[in-house]
Amino acid sequence: MKNVTLIATGGTIASISDSEGGPVNAGLAGERLIDSLHERPEGVRVCVEDFEALGSYALDLETVHRLCTRISEVLTDDAVDGVVVTHGTDTMEESAFLADLLVTSDKPVVFTGAQRHAGAADTDGPRNIADAIRCAGCDGLWGQGAVILFEGDIHAARDVTKAHTSRVDTFRSVGLGKLGEVDAGAVYFYRRTMARQTIPAPRLEPGVELLLLGLGSTPDYLDYCESAGKSGIVLAAFGRGNAPRGFAERIARLTERGIPVVVASRCAEGRTLPVYGKDSGGRTLEEAGVIFAGSLSPIKSRLLLSVLLGAGEKGHAIRAGFADADRSF
Repeated sequence: MKNVTLIATGGTIASISDSEGGPVNAGLAGERLIDSLHERPEGVRVCVEDFEALGSYALDLETVHRLCTRISEVLTDDAVDGVVVTHGTDTMEESAFLADLLVTSDKPVVFTGAQRHAGAADTDGPRNIADAIRCAGCDGLWGQGAVILFEGDIHAARDVTKAHTSRVDTFRSVGLGKLGEVDAGAVYFYRRTMARQTIPAPRLEPGVELLLLGLGSTPDYLDYCESAGKSGIVLAAFGRGNAPRGFAERIARLTERGIPVVVASRCAEGRTLPVYGKDSGGRTLEEAGVIFAGSLSPIKSRLLLSVLLGAGEKGHAIRAGFADADRSF
């Protein structure tokens, strides 16, 4: 018999409307979610904990750090084989990635949720929970870090993203593919992550800003970041890691002050690489002191920088952390 702990955090999966046509809000306790299952996975005993019932859009870094700490605490119990976290889909990939970085246990950590709220006749929550429980009790997920189970697919937290606002098959690992799937109650695997990157940071640094670049964007926001005392900046840049004119000069001023600037690509596939020159191609940005994120997405680059800064890392150690992240799958 496997023992799995389900930690309920709210989200659509735990949401209902108080009145017909009214707003949908999180509030259902974890036991209610378990009671909603059409069938319980065989051979798995489930213990339920309620964390905080919030829509995932309302979570912050401090709350998710506490969640990851609780996951770690639960997994220290030798009797617990894995953890399932029910969570809203808006920021599920971010919380799962933070769990991937912060939770050092090799036991399975499986995030799941729903796109259709608990009051909908065709809610996808019960099926996702049942499949997530199966995954959390599966030996094949040991050492694979945090994953997301959704609509039968198993995705590595590092690679996955929410790709559609409302479809039940919203999660994709673009360009890399899923780890496996659950089919008729059986868990199958098609690939494995090559290595895990874990950084047990005692806190997450909240002062990391993310800036999406577009045609003709100006670097004026970087002045605000400097004057406001922001601790780090991630740019979702063009292609291989290029920015509009004027960015290299402003970035150099930040990096000279010891403020890390990370350049990720806004493209869904591929990795950053300093190729182009002049103002402000990737080579010029490199000369200005930026850190290139490789294949890590802008959203997850922000989280990794927050973890590294929260762990007290600086300079070369931060650069090394991003290099490790690009080798960790």
